[in-house]
Amino acid sequence: MFYNLLRFVLLGPLLRLVFRPRIEGLDQVPASGAAIVAGNHLSFSDHFLMPAVLKRRITFLAKAEYFTGPGLKGRLTAAFFRAAGQIPVDRSGKDAGRAAITEGLRVLSRGELLGIYPEGTRSHDGRLYKGKVGVAVMALRAGVPVVPCAMIGTFEAQPPGRKLPRVRPVVIRFGAPLDFSRYAGMEQEKAVLRAVTDEIMYAVLELSGQEYVDRYAADVKAEAERGTRARRFPRMPLT
Repeated sequence: MFYNLLRFVLLGPLLRLVFRPRIEGLDQVPASGAAIVAGNHLSFSDHFLMPAVLKRRITFLAKAEYFTGPGLKGRLTAAFFRAAGQIPVDRSGKDAGRAAITEGLRVLSRGELLGIYPEGTRSHDGRLYKGKVGVAVMALRAGVPVVPCAMIGTFEAQPPGRKLPRVRPVVIRFGAPLDFSRYAGMEQEKAVLRAVTDEIMYAVLELSGQEYVDRYAADVKAEAERGTRARRFPRMPLT
C-alpha cells in the first residue's frame, strides 16, 4: 500500500514535475514474471525515478547505511526505505556479496522485478565502471532475463554531495532483455560470470553513452579520496 502511495500520490508526481523524465523502451520490461533490471547509478534520485516510471513494482538492493543512520533523520530514512520495499545489504566483509545474492534470489523466486546497480556504488564522476559479478550469479541461478537500463542526466541533476536536485529533464532508457540461458548451470565458472557481467555492462553503456572505465568504481573513488586528503594535509618535511 505504501509503495503505491509513494508512486502515485506522494513522490511520483513530484519526481515527474522536477525531472520531467522521458521514458524510452518501457515495453522491454516484462509485464509479468521474474526479471532483473540492471542499470547505471549516477544519483541518489535513481532509487526513486525508476520505480516511479515502471508499471510494475520493483525491489532494489539498497546499501545498509540507508537503514542504520543515527537520530531522527536516520530512523525516518530507514522507515521510508523499508516501507518502499527496499532490502538492506551490508557491503562490507566477505559475506556481503553472498547476502545480497540470497536476498535478490528471494525476490526473483516470488516472480518479481529486482533492481540492481552492478557497479556496486554511485559513480562519483559520471563515468560507467566495471560491473561486479553478483548480477550474473543471480541471473544464472534464477534463470531470468536481465533488462539493461540507463539513467541519463541524473548525475547533472543531483551529483554526489548535492542534497536537493536541480530542476532539469532526464531520460530513462530500457534495452532489450538479455537471455543467458546458454550458460545455465555454469554460475560457478568465473570466466562465465565475468563474460555475462561484461555483456550486461556493455548493453548499459550502449544505452547511456557514458565513458567506460574498466575498473571497479569503489577502488577509483577510494584513490580519489586519498588524493584529496593528501592535498589537504600534505606531509611536512622533517627538520
